[in-house]
Amino acid sequence: MAKESMKAREVKRAKLVAKYAAKRAALKEVVNKSSDPSEAYEAARKLQSIPRNANPIRLHNRCKITGRPKGYMRLFGLSRIQFREMASAGLIPGVRKASW
Repeated sequence: MAKESMKAREVKRAKLVAKYAAKRAALKEVVNKSSDPSEAYEAARKLQSIPRNANPIRLHNRCKITGRPKGYMRLFGLSRIQFREMASAGLIPGVRKASW
C-alpha cells in the first residue's frame, strides 16, 4: 500500500487543479490568441505565478483501495492486482474470468 502522505498529496493536487482550472484556461487563451505581445507577456507572467501543482499534468492516477500508482485500470479506478482479486471474488459486476 502507498503511504498515506502520498495519497493525501494527490488529493491536495486534485483540489488545486480544480481551484485554478478556470483561471489557467483564461490565461492560456490570452497567451495563445492575443495579437498584442505585451498583453500576451503579462498573461504568461500571471500564468507562471500560479502554483506548479495546479497544473493537471502533475496529477497521477492511483488505485482507490491501495493507492498504487502503477498498473492502474482507468475503467475501474483500481490497480491490476486489486482488480484481479476483486474480479475473482465476484465483487465487480459484469466481470468474469475468460475461458475458451
